[in-house]
Amino acid sequence: MTYDRILIRYGEISTKGRNRSKFTNKMKMNIIRLLKDERIQVDAQRDRMFLYLNGASFEDVKEKLVHVSGIQSFSPVVKTTQDVAAIKEAALLLVKKAMNGQAASFKVSTRRADKQFPLDTHELNHEIGGHVLRGTDDLTVDVRQPDFTLTVEVRKEAVYLSSETIPGAGGMPAGAAGKAVLLLSGGLDSPVAGYMMMKRGVEIEAVHFFSPPYTSDRAKQKVIDLANVLTMYGGSIRLHIVPFTDIQLAIHKQVPENYTMTSTRRVMMQIADQIREQTGSLAIVTGESLGQVASQTMESMAAINDVTNTPVLRPLVATDKLEIMEVARKIGTHDISILPFEDCCTIFTPAAPKTKPKTEKVQFFESFLDFQPMIEKAIKETETIVLPKAEEEMDDLL
Repeated sequence: MTYDRILIRYGEISTKGRNRSKFTNKMKMNIIRLLKDERIQVDAQRDRMFLYLNGASFEDVKEKLVHVSGIQSFSPVVKTTQDVAAIKEAALLLVKKAMNGQAASFKVSTRRADKQFPLDTHELNHEIGGHVLRGTDDLTVDVRQPDFTLTVEVRKEAVYLSSETIPGAGGMPAGAAGKAVLLLSGGLDSPVAGYMMMKRGVEIEAVHFFSPPYTSDRAKQKVIDLANVLTMYGGSIRLHIVPFTDIQLAIHKQVPENYTMTSTRRVMMQIADQIREQTGSLAIVTGESLGQVASQTMESMAAINDVTNTPVLRPLVATDKLEIMEVARKIGTHDISILPFEDCCTIFTPAAPKTKPKTEKVQFFESFLDFQPMIEKAIKETETIVLPKAEEEMDDLL
């Protein structure tokens, strides 16, 4: 059986009022971008969305669609005419496909949007259910807890049937809740933090600090690969790769060793804040988890936050490492993150970093350095990579 369309259910978007179209249009754009290589068309309606496959493989589309934030669930749909015999035959084929040669229970759930249709809901359920039972073995009816539900929607233009409901990513469409800068390292935590913010509708501008020759091109590629994985969850990402070697060397020359990590994080935050301003972002996102390492104590966070008034969002702050690893495996970043190519923070980590740094002390140590020219130079020489497609290309797709 060939599916000709997919029905998408909105979930949280359904709670929106007059601005609902803002969210549905954003999700439509994200889907088109993600499925750019397919022949699909998208029809975003107020209460649902249809994807017209136009011959594209449902299985191929399904593998990508499950990642799109904002989708509560979706179902492959078969379209028939209003002829009752045609409806029953399509229902039988769908049920056989859903059973996959095994015993199962089912129920029929009909929605009659066309009130002129000659059979009412109860009659149509009875006609379809009886025909399906007669045409299958090892199938029973269970209206309370069926193995699957055959849904039938009768509309004026056609009848739509489906027997499979696939859970979506949930949340809100990426980009619908504004933009934020993500400090993206090569580790496990920051990609998960980016994913969690995208799931809440945030568009990501990723910033990575690169310190050649102490960090290699393979470490840089690792971060590019991580950012590329994140684009599967609903939107393109601009990755800003900041040259950071000169700043790190200056910090390690001037600042006492146990304070170098704090000072390094503070300068990173200042650079990220300037990129945030340049890109029209509203917040900074980090992958910090409270108490996980020395730079993630409350005292360290307070000293680092001292350099900016911009909101710093830490979606992982109350999660432990095992929880973070579980999400990383789920979203496909885990195996990339554990590759043995270290980032600049790992390379320059002091033997005994200060776990309770004093803000006034780090300010004093930094007062002997003029960071501003180095920060300006680093931002000027930043390399920006757009993954997977530039925003300008969307106009041709919509």
